[in-house]
Amino acid sequence: QVHLVESGGGLVQPGGSLRLSCAASGSIFSIYAMGWYRQAPGKQRELVAHITSAGNTKYADSVKGRFTISRDNAKNTVYLQMGSLKPEDTAVYYCNLGSEYGGLYYSHDYWGQGTQVTVSS
Repeated sequence: QVHLVESGGGLVQPGGSLRLSCAASGSIFSIYAMGWYRQAPGKQRELVAHITSAGNTKYADSVKGRFTISRDNAKNTVYLQMGSLKPEDTAVYYCNLGSEYGGLYYSHDYWGQGTQVTVSS
């Protein structure tokens, strides 16, 4: 069993920054790729960024240059540092356990409860 817990969301003004954390337990964290997804009401859940077990990263075009994904395997934690936030970044953010193959990320369908990020003045 895998348990994922997101934290760090909140209300931030446009142009501001937030750092999201996802703590994982019940698994061998270091062998997995990890992803951050987000979902706004009425929209599909979309992959924002992912990081492989080797530390390679990839980002959705909408967040390139603004977001940074990282991991601390000693703490079983993955982070999403978000900067230059825009109102369209408003969503519930979820971390996810998965795999990377052929440059693509595949979800293993393990999710946390999500953390709300609201970007508004």
